[in-house]
Formats: sequence, C-alpha cells, structure tokens
Amino acid sequence: MLIEERLKELKAKVNSLVPSGISVSDVEFEGPELVLYTDEPKKFADQPDLIKILARDLRKRIVVRPNVLEDPEKAAVEIRQIVPETGGISDIFFDSDTGEVLIEAQKPGVVIGKNGATLREISKHIGWTPKVVRTPPIESSTVKQIRQYLRAVNEERKLFLRTIGRRIHRDVISKDQWARVTTLGCCREVGRAAFLLSTPESKILIDCGEKPGTTNGTPYLYIPEINPISQLDAVVLTHAHLDHCALVPLLFKYGFEGPVYSTPPTRDLAAMLQLDYLDVMSKEENRVPYSSNEVKTFVKHSIVLNYGNVTDIAPDIKLTFHNAGHILGSALAHFHIGDGLYNVAFTGDFNYSKSRLFSPATVSFPRLETLIIESTYGGSNDIQPSRKEAEERLYEVINTVLSRGGKVLIPAFAVGRSQEVMLALEEGMRLNKIPKVTVYLDGMIREATAIHTTYPEYLNSDLRNQIFRDGFNPFLAPCFVSVDSTDLRDQVIRGNPCIIITTSGMLNGGPVLEYLKALAPDQKNALIFVGYQAEGTIGRRIQKGWREIPFGGRETICINMEILTVDGFSGHSDRRELINYISHIQPRPEKIFTIHGEENKTIDLASSIYKRFHIVTHSPMNLETYRLV
Repeated sequence: MLIEERLKELKAKVNSLVPSGISVSDVEFEGPELVLYTDEPKKFADQPDLIKILARDLRKRIVVRPNVLEDPEKAAVEIRQIVPETGGISDIFFDSDTGEVLIEAQKPGVVIGKNGATLREISKHIGWTPKVVRTPPIESSTVKQIRQYLRAVNEERKLFLRTIGRRIHRDVISKDQWARVTTLGCCREVGRAAFLLSTPESKILIDCGEKPGTTNGTPYLYIPEINPISQLDAVVLTHAHLDHCALVPLLFKYGFEGPVYSTPPTRDLAAMLQLDYLDVMSKEENRVPYSSNEVKTFVKHSIVLNYGNVTDIAPDIKLTFHNAGHILGSALAHFHIGDGLYNVAFTGDFNYSKSRLFSPATVSFPRLETLIIESTYGGSNDIQPSRKEAEERLYEVINTVLSRGGKVLIPAFAVGRSQEVMLALEEGMRLNKIPKVTVYLDGMIREATAIHTTYPEYLNSDLRNQIFRDGFNPFLAPCFVSVDSTDLRDQVIRGNPCIIITTSGMLNGGPVLEYLKALAPDQKNALIFVGYQAEGTIGRRIQKGWREIPFGGRETICINMEILTVDGFSGHSDRRELINYISHIQPRPEKIFTIHGEENKTIDLASSIYKRFHIVTHSPMNLETYRLV
C-alpha cells in the first residue's frame, strides 16, 4: 500500500474514533510519530484521554497540532497568566513549523500541573502544543546552543522528519523472516563499539565509537554488510562515551542521511564530547575524521526518546530504551522485531548497583530472546569493592597526600566518573572526613556537570530529593572551581595542596597531560586512577609501572609521584554484578553474547554463564554474523 493511501486510511479511522464535534483535517508521519492536524485543538485538550485512546487503537505515537496558531506574543502572555509564578518560567520559544511552544522553567512540574492539567489548559487557550524543559541550574552552553540550533533548522528538520516518517512506515515487502547481528567492533576488546542488526527489511547500527589508545580505532564500516552506509535505516546510540559515540558524525560524511536515536542527555553529551574530541585530535596533530559540520548534522538528525517509550524505528522494528545505570542518559536498547517474531537487547555499558548518581540498570523486559552484554569486568577475579569502601579508601589516600603537602591528580571521564567523585568529595569535606581544600575541575567536566543538572529526572531519587526537596545542590558546592584558562591552570600547578579532577580519564590527551608533566617529578604528589584504563593507553602503561612516558614527541615525563588505583568507582558492573544481573533478568534469554571486554574476560564470562545458567553463550569475534532467528 502506498504511504498516501495508508495516511488516507488512518485519517478516516481517526475521524471515526474521535467524538462528534472534533475533526482531523490531515494526518502525516513525522519521524516515529503520527501527527494529527485539527481546527479544534482546544477540544482535544478538553479530553485528556483521547490521545492515549488513539495511540492504543492505532498503535502509533500521536501528536496533535492546530491548523491555525495564535500570535506568539499574545500566546506568551497567556502562558505566563496560566502558569503560577512559582513555576519560574525563564523563556518561551515558538516553533511555527511544528506548532510547538517550548517553555523553559525552573520547576517544570508546576508548568505541567497535576496529571498534566496546566499543560492542557495552555493548549486549550493558545492552540500551540506545549513542551516543558528545565532551566539548567548551572547554565550549559551545550544545551543552550543545541536548543538554539534546533530552532534555527526547524524547516529542514520538519522535512527530514516527514521523510523519515514515511520510510519508517513503509510496507513490509519481504516474505522471509530472520534477524542477524554483525559484529563491527568491541568484541574481545574494549572500544569501537558498533553492531549491525539486520532483517530482510531493515538495517540498524547500534553505536559507533573509537578505540582509545590506538591509531586505527575505527569500527569495520567498510564491509559489504553495512555498505553503502546510506542504506542504514537508523543509528541507535546507547550512551555518550567516546568508545560508543565518537564516530557517529563520520557516518554522515560517508553518506548516512537517517536518524540517530538516543535519550535527550545522550544527544547533548555526545555533541559536547564529539566537538572536544575534534579539538583534542587537532591539537595533537592527528588526522581529524570529520568536522564540526558533521556534529551539527548529527544533532539535526537526532530523535530523542525517554526511557520506556516504545517507538517504531523501521517497518519491522520497535525500539525501547531502559535505564542502564552507567552514565547520565545511558540506555539498554531493547528491539522488538516483526509482529512478535523476536526480541534482542543490547546493554551498552551498564551498572547493576545503585550509585550516588543513578538507580541500578533495568532488569525486566516484556520479552527477551537474546541479550548482548558488556564484559569490561567479566573476568573471574574482577571483583570491585563496594562504593562505600571505595570512598573510604579515596578519603584515606587524599588525607595522606594532603598531609605531606602534595597535590592529588585524578584523571576521570568528563561524563560519569567525574560527577561520582565530585559528590564523594563534597560529602567527605562536609562531614570532615577530608580537609576542605579546593577541588579544581579541568577539561569538559564543568560543562558535563551542567548537563547533569539540566536532566535531574535521569538521576536517582535520593539525589533529586536532595536538590529539589532539600534545596541543596552538591554540584554547586563552593569547593569546586572550574579551570577555564591557561593562567589559572598554571596557578593551580604552582599553588597550595589541592585536588584536581581532569580529563582525559585514560590520559590519552587533554589537560591531564599538562598536570602530569608538571606534577609527576615531585614524590609528594599522587596520581589516583578511579576508572578503567584500556590496553594501549598512557593510563594503562602508568598503571603497569612505567615511570617514563613520552610526551609531545620530543620530551619524556619522569614519574616520581605516587601512583594509586582506587577501585569501586567504575560505572561498569563487576563480575559479581554481571552474574547477579543474569540471575535476576526477566524473562531469561535463550542466548547471551559477551562483548566489550578483553578476550580472556569475555570468554570466561560466557563460559561461566553457560555452566551456571545453561544458557547458550557466545564470545564473538569482530566481523562475525550470527543469525538470531
């Protein structure tokens, strides 16, 4: 059936389902959503359950837009009259192409109202479809720029969404039914995550990252299974670490024109890290794989989904994101293939324990036949201390170093580990477990932290309550000072004992190398690793005992400072938690693939899962294809 005929049918069905007095003049696919155009948006707003009923009966995500829109200036006045002042509206943006009004507010819940009552009142009075976002407590230049950019490319984006919508809802042609996974990276290694999920109708790429510590860290994007890149239906991004997201913009350079699905924080964090990645690559005179234009294209082509939203992304594939507990916005990606044919989930990186930032990874799914699970700490001896033990050990080390007049250097990923360590340090100082010294944040850490405060709904309930109910935001503690200039960095290096958290987490570039060069010769100082160090990185070499590190091609850094590793801060599940996750997952999968780990660890974990649970397991190699059904 042609798309026009299907839309005509849907329009007739919608008009048969809505009550008399409400009519829909047109329907259109825009991305994964079915958009209903009407002259009576206020009548839709008067019946809050109507859209839910339509979505259930049509099995589509429904959006209602008015044919005629009220003047934006007048509408803005009405919005401010309807919303209580306690909502703290900071800005209002109108998008005439989509009929949406974006309301930035300090308290989105007040703007939404109980069970969405205030939003319905807004829609009823002005006709525009209101969407609410939180005013960032710490202003994020990334979030601000992305929102401005998306408003600037409204017209292009609307055309893009209509094209994608029609592609998603095209007819299923093939009579064959099968599903396959091709491994393009990240198997028996850590880094360059990339997997191709294929059916007779669709091709979905899951992640596209770089491999830290290597000169050739690109996934296998040239093989016939994925070429030409333009044939991909979609890219699904599990989270914003460079080994999963760095090379997504490269796909647009190779001809990809489709959507990238992620959670909202993942989109923002990924764009921030991709631009920083380009900056670091250019400063180190490495070959830059793409330009900032491709990063902009990535943002323009992003379609964001919240946890739990079931969404069509291809004619025969539905995607649902679930909390992965790893970093802000990280997601387990669950794919429902065909009409109940098969279900497969990719964990991405995940953590099955509660941390200071996040709740444990989701363990329950409607259906699940195959699980593809990370194995970073999958070895039999990879047992991490508890988070409490890790924090006490960190306090002990910091006290020792500061008492001898030294500085503490903590290399950390800008996203995830930095914020975990920040919260631990803030509490340690507040409870007098460590001295009240300045904690300097260098690299992209401050900006990443600002994005965390923009999306508190992705943080665990304890931290949300602390920020919004108790009125104390630990990220804003006075002990944290952002290093935003070379002069300040020099002052930190020459100044009093302090703590420095800086990127990159594996010492593969960034300001951490400047600190290392300056602080390494003095044995009073200490370098503390709090995260995973991949093979081939400078961090792993130092961890192994190297005491001379090449720097800048001509120099050598001689390391006299104390080198320590404090385990327990990782955002990855350790061996115990991985096995615990398998024992609790519902329903139990028929097959499990162990990936994202060193060779011996993925093999060990696969073997142990098979012996304990009698589940068919594989530790795949790169460039293999497995038929799932």
